Amino acid sequence: MAGGVERVLTLKANYFAEYFGYDITIILTEGKDKPTFYPLSNKVSIINLDINFEELWKCSFLKKIFVYLSKQRTFKAKLSSELYRLRPDFTISLLRREINFINSIKDGSIKIGELHVNRANYRNFEPEDSNLVKNLFAKFWMRNLVFHLKQLDRFVVLTEEDKTSWAVLDNLMVIPDPLSFSMDEVSNLSSKRVIAVGRYVYQKGFDLLLKAWAIVENRCPDWELVIFGQGDRRPYEHIIEDLKIDRKRCHLERPTEFIKKEYLNSSIFVFSSRFEGFGMVLIEAMSCGLPCVSFDCPCGPKDIITDGKDGILVDCGDFQQMADKLTNLINNPVAIKQMSEMALQKADQFSIDKISIKWRSMFDSLIQRSVDNVK
Repeated sequence: MAGGVERVLTLKANYFAEYFGYDITIILTEGKDKPTFYPLSNKVSIINLDINFEELWKCSFLKKIFVYLSKQRTFKAKLSSELYRLRPDFTISLLRREINFINSIKDGSIKIGELHVNRANYRNFEPEDSNLVKNLFAKFWMRNLVFHLKQLDRFVVLTEEDKTSWAVLDNLMVIPDPLSFSMDEVSNLSSKRVIAVGRYVYQKGFDLLLKAWAIVENRCPDWELVIFGQGDRRPYEHIIEDLKIDRKRCHLERPTEFIKKEYLNSSIFVFSSRFEGFGMVLIEAMSCGLPCVSFDCPCGPKDIITDGKDGILVDCGDFQQMADKLTNLINNPVAIKQMSEMALQKADQFSIDKISIKWRSMFDSLIQRSVDNVK
């Protein structure tokens, strides 16, 4: 487990086990005998069903169909067996392959689905990897998904913005992801450095960010940009060359386990995503006192940033406007300081203490509804 969803899952599991005394079990299908990437409390149990869906990536298209169907039957049988054995009060699905059958398992548990991607981009393909067949499949897949989501006791999304796209459902609840950092250190805002964090993929919009930075670096010659992320950096290296960006003041870095230190050594955070499920890095940066300049992409930034107070929203994809607003902020240290203070207040709203209350309130209401239904 090494992604953002896994980190949030680990954080919530640890918190509910340690502070609320919940009996938490995480059921996995991959990575048998491999250690978890993020540390888990010894009060949290792990069951690995060892389905190995990753094998599908090695199969031809025709073989993949038969292997998938076989593995899906095995998955349903093993998961059903575990749920009947555990008899949990709640079963929370992260809406992977189990959503196709989770509601049919009558183990007595309340079924909750939790989505970490916005609806419009849940089954999206990169522009270069899209075609008519894949687009038709995506539409069919979404109709099937909605059918299963309607049967859940509760469906949790991360933003109010995304909630509007699921208007066909009446079981919706908005609960943001919790902040994974402790707010014990704050940037002193003395470093003339802008930071961005994310994977080197089309979604994160680093191509647009570099176009904006090509403008900013000429206006602000003593500032630098550093990007930390996983993935293939070569396409972005080519963009730097084509735009003749100063390599001494623009750095494409690999991911670091000390990302909080990098936030603290910066003064502004820039967010260039074309779309998101939430935007965890925004509240991470804000928790370190960084004002954020962000594209107003779907979904996340609008729910997190109050434009002009704790950060700045930019029309999605408009790199010229991003360059202008980034330049204006860089040249206004008073605004940086004021937004920093407001950003800290905003980040506190996403603390695990506050987010856990929303989850616990939902659990309590679902239990009460279940009791009332029995009566």
